[in-house]
Amino acid sequence: MTAEQDPVKLMKQQVGFAAADRVKSGMIVGLGTGSTTAYTIQALGDRIKSGQLKDIKGVPTSFQSEVLAKQYGVPLTTLDEIDRIDVAIDGADEVDPHLNLIKGGGAAHTREKVVDYLATQFIVVVDSSKIVDKLGSTFRVPIEVIPMALTPVMRAIEKLGGKPELRMGVKKAGPVITDQGNMVIDVKFDDIANPGEMEKTLNNIPGVLENGLFVDCTDLVLVGEIQDGKPAVREISK
Repeated sequence: MTAEQDPVKLMKQQVGFAAADRVKSGMIVGLGTGSTTAYTIQALGDRIKSGQLKDIKGVPTSFQSEVLAKQYGVPLTTLDEIDRIDVAIDGADEVDPHLNLIKGGGAAHTREKVVDYLATQFIVVVDSSKIVDKLGSTFRVPIEVIPMALTPVMRAIEKLGGKPELRMGVKKAGPVITDQGNMVIDVKFDDIANPGEMEKTLNNIPGVLENGLFVDCTDLVLVGEIQDGKPAVREISK
């Protein structure tokens, strides 16, 4: 099977492109991180090249999205230069029925949270495997920690009932280092009864920069699915 025929890849493309279609000329767009959002950035570049989209600017949430934007010809700006973000488009690792999220599989959740919460509209692009009944069902909560605080933060998380694990690099010796120069702890919680409270509790631990619980910020979820062997996009909104 070629990559073009791979249904999962086609599904990610379809949902990424569907999100890009919602961007209009003159908008400032938060550019998320990950494999699905990469297709959104590609589609934005194609629409700019064809003249369909004019005067848009992107705010990248990671080094990855910055590189992709430059590659596909999407003009970039910074939070210092703008007074609004019209729409942010980003992926997620889990989406619950209230559209709360766990993000941070790519260790970019701190910058993503800054951009996504600023946006007037926040669109999440996922495939159907990311839809869960309860946060923490399939994915651990990523927490970005400054290096000197690693041990005390892990102890504090254990007292909250979490099982913390330092995220290690793949094809890199040692831990994953974020774009901010910090480390990531992935935490398994048996039950996240109140995601909003848990988000605040974790962020109040000294040394924690940000965690991957995104609560009450999602406006629309575009879900890529395979229906009758073909990719389709389903919308979920509040």
